[in-house]
Amino acid sequence: MARINLLPWREELRRERQRRFYVTLGGATVAAALAVVWVHLYINGLIEAQRTRNRFLEQEIARVDRQIKEIRELEKTRKQLLARMRIIQELQQSRPLAVRLFDEIARAVPEGVQLLRLAQQGDTLTIEGLAESNARVSALMRNLEASPILADPRLEVIQATRGEESRVRRFTLRVTQVGAKGAAAEEEQAG
Repeated sequence: MARINLLPWREELRRERQRRFYVTLGGATVAAALAVVWVHLYINGLIEAQRTRNRFLEQEIARVDRQIKEIRELEKTRKQLLARMRIIQELQQSRPLAVRLFDEIARAVPEGVQLLRLAQQGDTLTIEGLAESNARVSALMRNLEASPILADPRLEVIQATRGEESRVRRFTLRVTQVGAKGAAAEEEQAG
């Protein structure tokens, strides 16, 4: 006898194929979802690592900026201190010169001449005074010319004063202070 299979085997085969397809589809979907989640987590990890690096760099930049600001302030303070030191040194060097200048002027003033006012503007001295005669003013100018730290005396004004003593002459002259550096060197060598 012939064997006839009356069971729906094709239907059974189709169901088995569909089941395998859905299992494979589900597995692929789960694998794809896991891959997407893994990629998402990996990219988020990279982003967070970069943010951490950026924060660190920003903190370091801020720290270096503060240090640069402090350095600039220190440089500014240093320049101010150097300027003050330079001024103090100049004043200390010119202190003996002032004494020497007054000494030279006192030596240059002949008898019969009275000084009323001394003014210094840079290297130029303006001397105002009274003299008994024009010859006394000339003697003062010669004495100033002979001084090692004074030169080029120029008579600006000379006039007779009116009053009880008509012989008195009022004068204004200018003289240049020279050899200030040389005089300072002489003072240092002598001192």
